[in-house]
Amino acid sequence: MKRFIQKTVALLAMAVLGGVVAAPQAEAAKRPNVVFIFTDDHSAHAISSYGSRINKTPHIDRIAHEGMRFKKCYVTNAICGPSRAVILTGKHSHLNGFMRNGGTPFDGSQQTFPKLLRKAGYETAMIGKWHLKSVPTGFDHFDVLIGQGPYYNPPMRTTDAAGEVVVEKNVGYTTDIITDKGLDWLKNEREGDKPFMLMLQHKAPHRNWQPGPAHLNTFDGVEIPEPETLWDDYSGRTKAAANQTMTIARHLSANDLKLNAGPNNLTPEQKKLWDAAYGPKNEAFRKANLQGRERIKWMYQRYIKDYLRCVQSVDDGIGRVLKYLDDTGLAKNTIVIYSSDQGWYLGEHGWYDKRWMYEESLVMPFVVRWPGVIEPGSINDDIVSNLDFAETFLDIAGAQIPGDMQGRSLLPLLKGDTPSDWRKTFYYHYYEFPGAHSVARHYGVTDGNYKLIHFYQNEDWEMFDLTADPNELQSIYGRSEFAGIQSRLGEELKRLRAHYKVPEQDPENIRPNQRRNRQNNRKK
Repeated sequence: MKRFIQKTVALLAMAVLGGVVAAPQAEAAKRPNVVFIFTDDHSAHAISSYGSRINKTPHIDRIAHEGMRFKKCYVTNAICGPSRAVILTGKHSHLNGFMRNGGTPFDGSQQTFPKLLRKAGYETAMIGKWHLKSVPTGFDHFDVLIGQGPYYNPPMRTTDAAGEVVVEKNVGYTTDIITDKGLDWLKNEREGDKPFMLMLQHKAPHRNWQPGPAHLNTFDGVEIPEPETLWDDYSGRTKAAANQTMTIARHLSANDLKLNAGPNNLTPEQKKLWDAAYGPKNEAFRKANLQGRERIKWMYQRYIKDYLRCVQSVDDGIGRVLKYLDDTGLAKNTIVIYSSDQGWYLGEHGWYDKRWMYEESLVMPFVVRWPGVIEPGSINDDIVSNLDFAETFLDIAGAQIPGDMQGRSLLPLLKGDTPSDWRKTFYYHYYEFPGAHSVARHYGVTDGNYKLIHFYQNEDWEMFDLTADPNELQSIYGRSEFAGIQSRLGEELKRLRAHYKVPEQDPENIRPNQRRNRQNNRKK
């Protein structure tokens, strides 16, 4: 009712002012809306328009087929919260202050693109996973999960009629709830006369991959192909690859594998469906008493099927959003974007999780549909990044891009025109060690053909020929026949670190962990 009254007053004011306001509003109406759909840990290898051999994603594919698919969208820091902070600020982790999930909360007082969009006349909404340990700022509306949030019946943080932050309970599957809330905002909550930016951000398919009721039995009876590097022994790289704790064989828990009682927050109806799906499968597993490689193969199948079941619910929700945009006519002037916070391991190298500069976690899925602007079915091979998203959103809105942002607008690329001075190399930096999965801190540079990585706490280096060795199994660092390429990449790495103002030492708030790291290394 409050929103209805506000809209009624606005309409009356328009009638009184007549032509005085008509021109600015007409100009604003020409600016496109943006629906930015973002997931957590979705590998491009689990999207059929990216060539997936293991699942079909018809609605994500539709965005790609009616728009542009980017082949080299690289993440600056392959972990959930830091990727989101980079997107909000258009700045690398060391400048926006959010370098690791386990660090200090995101500083919401700093400049972000949603704040700048609002100044430019856009209405902004953030719905779903926030994961920045702070209350969202810069949005006209937010309704966000608390921390990671559960897969079922999530409490969510929003504001009440008085503008106070409150926690509301929800019943249902979280992916469906986030989609419902996004559609409700589009239908009932937003201002009808303003261009809008809706950030619709899903928890799925984050660990521990709990499928929704509609997909509890999807992929039953199907043998998912194993990746060719499932049995990698890490012999061709530095000790960093072997010292991680993210293998399917040794590090998945009974909770991950659904061999326990299941989620403890299910309603009786949800629990009944869950037990009916997993009970018979688990009983068959126990009776089989698998050992060795056969047991690992079973673990891979359980893991990958649950992961893909979560992806299918996301794709279903995207289909609902696309249908609403079509049915209302909004699709004609709405840019739809699908991406995820980084890549993910679907058993490649025997792993799950992310964090590395290796291709599986470095590459973000990124597809964009913009009717009348993007040539349908376009494929882009330029190096782009989550560092560019903020600048792109501002450019789309006709807003000024601040000079201290470190990326570039993708608008020329979306129009099919790559600037002659577009980046040819990319800088990556991962900070979270010690931390979950024991992935060593590292930074590096890639030109899309070769990659140089420095594990700087261990003083180890790796280099890969991505054409000859796309799975990055054998480092060529130090080999004489690649000395020229190694030197070139080394100089470029120095240049990029200076260009992005990367300090020689990690910031003080995470440097103490280096001492703990040295102690841990002595114990090994």
